[in-house]
Formats: sequence, C-alpha cells, structure tokens
Amino acid sequence: MGLALLAPLLLAGATAAERRPAGTPGPEAEALARRMMVAVDEPAWQRTGAVRWSFRGDRDHLWDRHRGLARVRWGDIEVQLDLSTRSGVALDGGRKVTGDRAIRLVNKAFARWTNDAFWLNPVVKLLDQGTERSLVRLDGGTDALLVEYTSGGLTPGDAYLWVPGADDLPASWRMWTSNLPKGGVRATWESWVELATGARIATFHKLPLGNVTIGDLAGAGTLGELEPGPEPFAALLTGP
Repeated sequence: MGLALLAPLLLAGATAAERRPAGTPGPEAEALARRMMVAVDEPAWQRTGAVRWSFRGDRDHLWDRHRGLARVRWGDIEVQLDLSTRSGVALDGGRKVTGDRAIRLVNKAFARWTNDAFWLNPVVKLLDQGTERSLVRLDGGTDALLVEYTSGGLTPGDAYLWVPGADDLPASWRMWTSNLPKGGVRATWESWVELATGARIATFHKLPLGNVTIGDLAGAGTLGELEPGPEPFAALLTGP
C-alpha cells in the first residue's frame, strides 16, 4: 500500500529496525479485524459518498467515491483523476497542461492520492482482497493484528501491525514497507473525529520525525452535499 511519500520524512527519525513478528491466522484474528471495523463504523464509511481533506497541509484532496474521481491540489497545480483508469487532467494556474509534463503530473497526483487516501481510513480495508491477517500476542498480553498486503496499491508486500485501544479503535501501528528505510516504524492513531455520515477518522499521527495530520476534513453522503455549486471535475469530464 502507499507510504512512499513518507520515506524521506522518516529517514532520519527511524532508529533500529524491528523484525516483523510472526502471527497466527484464524478466527481470533478475523474477529479482531471486524471489531476494529465496527469501531470506526465501516457501514457509515460506505455511506460516505464524498470526502474532502488536506494531508500534512501540503496538498488538498476531494474524493467523489461514487464516481471514482479525485482532485489533488498542491501549489498552483490541480489534477483531476479518474481512479479506475489512473488517467487525468492537469492544470497549472487554471490552464491545462499537455504533453510529457501532464503525464508526469497525473502520475505524481495518483501516487499522492494513493498514499494520502490510505492514511485517511485504512481500517476499512482490513478485509480487502489481497490481505492476510494474523493475531500477534504482545508483551503484557495485548492482542494486535498483523495485516499483510499481498497485492494492490503501489507497494504490495507491505505489512502493518495494528495495536487497538480498549475501545477497539486503533491506538498505533508499526509499519514494514518497501519504501521505509527501517522496519517497525511506529505511528500513533489519535484525535478521532466523526464525519457527518458517522464514519470515524483519526486526524493525527505521531511519528519519529514529523507528524502526519489530516486537516480540513469533511464528508457527506453525496458530492453535491459536500461541494454544492459547479462541477468540480469539469475539466476531466468535458474531455479534450
């Protein structure tokens, strides 16, 4: 899955590598995954047809989940994406970009969206096709959930050890990904907020060097409720 864009951020902060633990697959692991999904109200997330957020204050996202469209903005750049085809339209200062630069910007925007959307709500992906789950018993007797991604995203093979709190909401995770210089990097899951649809999202993650923040967060049942007014994907939908 997506953490490629955080590798430079974590390079100086990651210290000794931690070996990925071995877990035990089976009913206990599946039950823990389902409890965590209940804690974040996964059905409410499925009712969330559109969501808007900023990632670390660096870039802004608008996601029309019903149509599979996304808008990524940073600086003067705006890219409107069709997520099913990984294609899109790039704008610089409101003017359409063409040629090789447009291709590079679309690819960059898709990579950023993949990374940032994964941080937004990965709990609802615990049972996705291409995932394997196992139970890890931590020192002190706490149960944790090891989730390994065998396919999908930009970096299949990544693994995350979820440590839930008393209410089954994630308290932290440890990451083993191909894009991080050290294995076992820890991030907290804090400052949970509830969208208008009822879905619960963590908006703060403490990491060894630099934090991940989710700001300007809002969600609604439809894009029209979230962004009333002109079509925000007009450049993409109108074609050349």
